[in-house]
Amino acid sequence: MAASAAARKPETGFLNRTMQIARDQYRYQVFVPSNYDPHKSWPVVLFLHGSGERGSDGLLQTEVGMGRAIRYAGANFPFIVVMPQCRRDRFWTDPDMQNVALIALDQTIREFHGDPERIYLSGLSMGGYGVWEIAIHNPGKFAALVPICGGLEAPKDYANLHSSLINDAAIKDPYAEVARRIGKTPVWIFHGDADPTVPVEESRKMAKALKDAGANVKYTEYPGMPHNSWDKAYAEPELIRWMMQQTLHR
Repeated sequence: MAASAAARKPETGFLNRTMQIARDQYRYQVFVPSNYDPHKSWPVVLFLHGSGERGSDGLLQTEVGMGRAIRYAGANFPFIVVMPQCRRDRFWTDPDMQNVALIALDQTIREFHGDPERIYLSGLSMGGYGVWEIAIHNPGKFAALVPICGGLEAPKDYANLHSSLINDAAIKDPYAEVARRIGKTPVWIFHGDADPTVPVEESRKMAKALKDAGANVKYTEYPGMPHNSWDKAYAEPELIRWMMQQTLHR
């Protein structure tokens, strides 16, 4: 009887998953809380890692940001978290890498009974750029956005990492355009004011554009903090509670 009960218990923790897109296979990870109940609908976070975790092993992206926060919080972290991996020498602002992230999200929602009204998008550094880019192409899909040290303009060492709106001659102010497309989607932006990699002005300009548009935006800037503002951001005691309060209310 014990063996039978164990066989019926759903897998939890960090789980290996794969997807096939054309001839390419992509590995990704899904975190499932220890109290997971397949008969309930679950909130789901799509987490986008930074440039240092790119590759094809399907594991590196779990070692930073939200993966680390999960390990600190314990097994009852209240979200299903899907963690795709961007290929080396590519960026989350590339359309095909965005497609990889969204397919991983859709597969996770189907497999683990994700609640379509409680889907969240967060990312750090390169992943913060990916948050803005995916959000503008998928308005109304996410209940909240949490970009950390991201932006729209390319940072000095990554000329190809930028929003698709930057080179669009028809758009005079890409920050205002992002704010227009995001609309009322709740956003909490984090950045360190001493960031040498992604200038803090990127998040300041985005926060101002959202405020000017009357959006639902929170902005946290850490004094003296260099590029790694994500450990502090994901450890913020109010962040999880704030995310859990946001729903689409279709």
